[in-house]
Amino acid sequence: MAQIAAGQEDREKTTALKDLLSRIDLDELMKKDEPPFTFPKTLEEFEYAFNEYGQLRHLKTEEPFVFNAREDLHRWNQKRYEALGEIITQYVYELLEKKCNMTKQILPEERTDDEPTSFIYLSPDALSNPSKLLVLIQGSGVVRAGQWARRLIINQDLNSGTQIPFITRAMEEGYGVMVLNPNENYLEVEKSAMSSPLSSPTEPSDEPAEKRDRKDDKEGKKKREFYEKYRNPQKETETERIPIRENSSSEEHVLYVWDHFVSQAKAKNVFIMAHSYGGLSFVELMNQRETEVKEKVCAVALTDSAHNIWLQETSKGTQDWMQQHCCNWVSSPEPVDTLLDPMLRDCPRVSAGTERHELTSWMSFESIFRFFNKSLETKEDEEAEETSNTVTTRSSSLKYKHQDL
Repeated sequence: MAQIAAGQEDREKTTALKDLLSRIDLDELMKKDEPPFTFPKTLEEFEYAFNEYGQLRHLKTEEPFVFNAREDLHRWNQKRYEALGEIITQYVYELLEKKCNMTKQILPEERTDDEPTSFIYLSPDALSNPSKLLVLIQGSGVVRAGQWARRLIINQDLNSGTQIPFITRAMEEGYGVMVLNPNENYLEVEKSAMSSPLSSPTEPSDEPAEKRDRKDDKEGKKKREFYEKYRNPQKETETERIPIRENSSSEEHVLYVWDHFVSQAKAKNVFIMAHSYGGLSFVELMNQRETEVKEKVCAVALTDSAHNIWLQETSKGTQDWMQQHCCNWVSSPEPVDTLLDPMLRDCPRVSAGTERHELTSWMSFESIFRFFNKSLETKEDEEAEETSNTVTTRSSSLKYKHQDL
């Protein structure tokens, strides 16, 4: 009997321990003593600035940005990093407007006063340049117009992380420029109390309502007492997203900008550069506007593109066109421009000269402009040859007619 009683006691202790552990939220425990999510609103308040080399440095120590400002507080450090990232986004917008002389174009064009909006950036001659237009499409994530990678901007420099070098080089070589903003897809607003239920639905119970209420009150009191000691004193604001009409995804955005801006531009030769998910969005554009893209686009430079011609079900015509007019610079340890084995039958793959995904655009900078220039030369040579052949054919036709007379 004593052994049975001891075994029963052990089982009860085990059950009690399991019950206690089930009430402990490790994430909540980690939040204990976490500072408030209140961060500076400007670079100066953060005590950081970009030096003459475009590197982010501390104003006092001149050291690079330190992520772990407080040890053992990863969530707080991450929130601080994100707050700095939002400031960086606004800083890049200022560079586009002041350094590159670009203007912000609000989307959608026809809109009501109260609907959410996005925007792109246009050079002064983006729509009027009769010769060349460069369209820049970034990858997915937190990056916004003018950025390739926030991590590079903060930890390396502006040249590697932003699209500024591509914009200035393109302008110097006579391109109009459009900077797309494929990740600005929704307006995030604070969720109202009415939009979230006060209590979550529960499974129906056979217990009498009065007994169930007493039990719930007892359980609730235990939880409140436990979390009173370990809870996080701050609560993150609950938000909801209102999609931007015709721009609620990267694919929608690229299609909208094509229909309303690129297709309306006077440029005879359109060049597109797309990084990562931007490549997938471009291929989706081809699926939707294949004939128009083939007529207007001269060349497409991709960097570590995320597209897949099989999963995206591209036509044979699109695949053939991509073979001739696209090139994908991918992350690889091989020297830059080294030809790599093709993974799918779409476009040539060459090394970007780096194994870091986020650096592929910057490391391919010179190669991409050489590719664009060569593509344009090839097109102009083909057009000149076609014109020459047409003139020769007409001359021969007139000669034979004259002989007949």
